[in-house]
Amino acid sequence: MTITKTCGFSGYRPSKLPFKNDEKSLACVHLKVLIYIETEAAIKNGYTHFISGFALGSDTYFAEAVIALRKRYPEITLEAALACETQADHWQEEDRDRYFGLLAKYDLETYVSRNYHKHCYLERNRYLVDRSQRLIAVFDGKFGGTMATVNRARAKNLELVIIDPGTLQVTYE
Repeated sequence: MTITKTCGFSGYRPSKLPFKNDEKSLACVHLKVLIYIETEAAIKNGYTHFISGFALGSDTYFAEAVIALRKRYPEITLEAALACETQADHWQEEDRDRYFGLLAKYDLETYVSRNYHKHCYLERNRYLVDRSQRLIAVFDGKFGGTMATVNRARAKNLELVIIDPGTLQVTYE
């Protein structure tokens, strides 16, 4: 597999999203549409490889967008960059089923760590940024892992697409 241009994803888990777990809310549907549009824009800009951390919330929406877009763009690939093997062990059964269903559709799987440790998610985010030229982030300035990922992307001068989950505005850096 030849990887030319890579786009990584970062974003909030449901607890930080305005609509929490309500994926039927208009705000969530709109967010998913924006993720799809920005992912397709990346494809049209020559990006063929996409990396998602496959966490709950935004990462899941990104992975679903890439998988849906493969029907129109069969050349694109999806990498599951996983923090550790036990990432989904404590999730609700429905979330685990969705996670494993998505994992069955990736093209490449990377475990940053086999076992959980305090910094494995931070290391996963670093891995993702260090292999990407563009980052699409669901981010509104809240402190946490997504902020650290966005800041690392800025420091590395990645193309940055930020979708604010509260206002649903998209900005480009």
